[in-house]
Amino acid sequence: MRVKCVICDEIGKLPDDAPLAKKLRNRPIHTFMCEQCNNRITEKTIARIATGNFIFHRTSHPIEKDF
Repeated sequence: MRVKCVICDEIGKLPDDAPLAKKLRNRPIHTFMCEQCNNRITEKTIARIATGNFIFHRTSHPIEKDF
């Protein structure tokens, strides 16, 4: 399956039987992000958490209280 990264527009390939490929086929709202963009966002998020100014906003759902 051919996929396109939503951030850098890089075109990649996923095996047709991969769970992510199935999710993208069956639910068009889900998007694909390449490994480089995913790693970059992860690193920047970890850096923001380390500053102490990062706040997790959670829903008011009762299950979230246990989290």
